[in-house]
This record gives sequence, structure tokens and C-alpha cells, in this order.
Amino acid sequence: MHLILDLDSETPIYQQIRDRVVEAIAEGLLVAGASLPSTRQLAGDLAINFHTVNKAYDLLRREGIIRINRKSGAVVRPDPGHGPVEAQAVADWERRARTLLAEAVVRGIPREEIVERVRLTLEGFGAQEPERPEKLEKGDGSEGLDGPGGYGGAR
Repeated sequence: MHLILDLDSETPIYQQIRDRVVEAIAEGLLVAGASLPSTRQLAGDLAINFHTVNKAYDLLRREGIIRINRKSGAVVRPDPGHGPVEAQAVADWERRARTLLAEAVVRGIPREEIVERVRLTLEGFGAQEPERPEKLEKGDGSEGLDGPGGYGGAR
């Protein structure tokens, strides 16, 4: 796995690793069941502390994107894009997207350009769009569509 990190960025390295793994999955470069390098191997490849990679992998595990097994190591979750989406996952994503979009507005990027860049970015992801049930799974295991956006999203 080849990751490009910006060591001069204000974004923490563990977050950059997490983001690059998510992008690789969305682009179809990492598929369900694909093994990720060990924390020590990736740390060595990137010339960073293995605890930094461990923090990124733990974040990916907590987000349900990978699973970590003592025998097989870190593996992309089988079919991470299938099945009901938990309302909390959508709310977390929406919160991050709102911040990113707010930054674009504050910087004076025209709305049309923002929309076009988001569209082009989505088109650039090679992973097949998953078939999803119409209802979302709530954190308590029940199903439903709440909130103004139909996803129970925070506003």
C-alpha cells in the first residue's frame, strides 16, 4: 500500500493515514477482505512511529471500516458498504462535511464550484456504489428515518 502523507500539514499523521485508507477503499484500490500492512511495516515504510499507525488503525476499527485480528492483522471489513447505515455514522460524516463545506464558503469558493468539485470527486471513486436498504439502522439496533434529512443527522 502506497500512502502519500504531508508531514508539514497541520492534519495529524494518524488522521492522514486514516483518510488515505478510506480514500483507497472508496477508489476500489482496497477491497473487502484486503489485508493492510502491519503497523510496524507501514511505520517503517513511512519512517514514522508505529504508535502513529496503530492510532490510525484503531480509529478505522472504531469507525467499522477495518477489523483487527491477532492472526490476520488489519483487514478491510467484508462488504463495509453493504447493509443498513447507522444513523450515527451518517451524523458523524455530515458534521465533518459541514465543516469542510463551511471552510470553502469562508474562503469565498463559489457554490457552483463546490458542487462541481464534490461531483467530480465522487465520480473519481472507482469502488462500486453499494446497494443499500432504504432504512437506516439506529444505534440501538432498531430501524428508522428521523431528522430533517431523513438520516437522523445532527444540525
